[in-house]
Amino acid sequence: MLIQNRMTLNPYTVSPETSISDAYSLMKDHKVHRLPVLKNGKLVGLVTKNDIQRVTPSAATSLSVFELNYLLGKMTVKDAMTKDPVTIQDSDLVENAAVLMRDNNVGTLPVMRGSRLVGIVTETDIFDAFIEMLGVRNSGSRLVVRMPNEPGAALDVFTIISKYEVNIQHMALNNGRAGAEIIFRLDTDDTTDIKRAIIAKGYEIVEEGL
Repeated sequence: MLIQNRMTLNPYTVSPETSISDAYSLMKDHKVHRLPVLKNGKLVGLVTKNDIQRVTPSAATSLSVFELNYLLGKMTVKDAMTKDPVTIQDSDLVENAAVLMRDNNVGTLPVMRGSRLVGIVTETDIFDAFIEMLGVRNSGSRLVVRMPNEPGAALDVFTIISKYEVNIQHMALNNGRAGAEIIFRLDTDDTTDIKRAIIAKGYEIVEEGL
């Protein structure tokens, strides 16, 4: 699945010179938590609500309301933003975005087409993509079959399932130390005969459920 199919198109943006109060108001008005920062059309940063809270005086400050407003008016996005954020191309894969987020400990990636910002993708978008790919919300049955990590093993299981005229809605592979595990989402509520045939072929049913 490509990033361009999961990202938010044309996100709201700010400039480095936008005041912190204006950036916060933009987030609040449009119910977003992060804003790409553009300078002359070029991505130079990313600012989040947490970034703004980090540079904003706390409620325990002794400053007056007027002093607070003055400070917030003077403070700009460039004082809070993450410079040169990690990005991803819109033609890249969702799983690569997940790796980038994990390796860089970030929850948001600006999405580029070449050097131009075209969208933004968040960890929530990635979670939703994997939920969809695994068919978690679909009706039917879930089977996890463990088999030797060798040629032909998966074909055996596919052949068994096809004999019972059951469609495989979604599938995922996990290679573990004990062998390969294939997660099947099948469009049937009764997998009794399928499980029996798989076990008879010498494979193990690790998990099952609806």
